Amino acid sequence: MAVIASLECARCHHHVSAETPQTLCPLCAGSLYVRYDMDKLRQTAKREDIAARAAASPTSLGMWRYCSVLPDVTPVTLGEGWTPMLHSKRYPGLYIKEEGANPTGTFKARGLGLAVTMARHYGLQHLAVPSAGNAAGALAAYAAAAGIKAHIFMPQDVPFANYVEGIVYGANVTMVDGLISDCARMVAENIKAQREANTPTSEVWFDISTLKEPFRVEGKKTMGYELVEQLGWQYPDAVFYPTGGGVGLIGMWKAFEEMEQLGWVTGKRPKMYALQASGCAPVAKAFEEGKPASEFFQNAATFAAGLRVPKPYGDAIILDIVRQSGGKALAFSDEEILASILDYAKHEGIFLSPEGATATAAYDALIATGDLKPTDKVVLFNTGAGLKYTDMTAEAMHLKRPGTLPKSMPVGGIITPQ
Repeated sequence: MAVIASLECARCHHHVSAETPQTLCPLCAGSLYVRYDMDKLRQTAKREDIAARAAASPTSLGMWRYCSVLPDVTPVTLGEGWTPMLHSKRYPGLYIKEEGANPTGTFKARGLGLAVTMARHYGLQHLAVPSAGNAAGALAAYAAAAGIKAHIFMPQDVPFANYVEGIVYGANVTMVDGLISDCARMVAENIKAQREANTPTSEVWFDISTLKEPFRVEGKKTMGYELVEQLGWQYPDAVFYPTGGGVGLIGMWKAFEEMEQLGWVTGKRPKMYALQASGCAPVAKAFEEGKPASEFFQNAATFAAGLRVPKPYGDAIILDIVRQSGGKALAFSDEEILASILDYAKHEGIFLSPEGATATAAYDALIATGDLKPTDKVVLFNTGAGLKYTDMTAEAMHLKRPGTLPKSMPVGGIITPQ
């Protein structure tokens, strides 16, 4: 496993120590990236060792198969990562990365799995997160596995599964009449009040928000390693990624940089597409307007709950990556998202999350305009299992549970007793 050399600010490039828990850059409040001694890693981290190590050791399964480029710690793991890469039945170049196969049913397991691992390493006892839903469920699960207390703040209209997860895993759950931005404010206010009250350090919450600590990016970067390995250590032409907070996109770009430095992959990096819902599209709007950062998106509303992030903390990083890569940031209406859910369920056998359906909607739109060819190699991320959103999707479909059931039910050709 890799020894951390330092933490580097993505904005001003100031370096700080990773010996103690860190949140943001102390100079400019930029997000911190984990940096390793790449000269040493070139000597010790070998691409050909990954599969053999994973086959030989239970602790190197899932995303931990990439332990040679992850922090040197004992994992808190529930089996996250190494999710299926499904080849489309209709488009020869399309691959769907099924992140719904992760623990708690979404890609959030990767980032929170690593963040909680490091929290346990540092001896933290209370973790707090504002969440649009899925990060809350993942934090609750991994905190329970690590013996750490989780404090969750999420909008009251998140998918019901997210609320149930938090309660079942024993987290302290607060439902908020507002958006994730309101939840973030409440977390910050609680931490400030604890410090002003001279609460014992061990009892003060640690904010594990998106891009406000360094290790969620490290967990998410494993998606980049995986997609390249699963394609035979080659880049695809493009990556389509649903973007709320955008940590997955940022993490994959970091993975590409590391793999190139290690000599694990060559060639042109993929075009990166950041996909949003029209009802909350700060990044797509900023991209369209040519701005370096987004503005707070007013009156955010979409049934793609994970995309209701009116002002991502890493918006400038996301926009820079999209532009560097030659990709785009695009937004689609809830009607288009729902249509894509139904289309891919019927024709591909995949129940997409609403977030994942922004990516399929984008892919189909670009195929229709000729911007993409069906033979272009594209990896599209379904960031969560559609079954976590049954209440939201049913509502969008105006679908209700049947009021009455048949008095007798056919089973295997036999009518059961009434």
